[in-house]
Amino acid sequence: MGILIRPIVTEKASSASELENRYSFEVKTGANKVEIKKAVEDFYGVTVKKVRTLNYKPKYKTKYTKTGVQFSKTNLVKKAIVSVSEGDTIDFYENQ
Repeated sequence: MGILIRPIVTEKASSASELENRYSFEVKTGANKVEIKKAVEDFYGVTVKKVRTLNYKPKYKTKYTKTGVQFSKTNLVKKAIVSVSEGDTIDFYENQ
């Protein structure tokens, strides 16, 4: 898939795809909107009207244990919400 890591299939994303033709993907952090649009159009064969991106910063955590203080963090995540033109649909459950 290259730029697209995985589709996001949650309750909120599923309702947006059914009602508003918007599909959510987790993408690589260095990808821009033009690259995301081209990747979705090539992989799924649909026409993309609009791409919106969201960057989620890592979260830092501190644990106090018997052996001392442990620090941890989550990974940086970038999501893309892709609006598809009328009549086009993406089926995530279809075997390709």
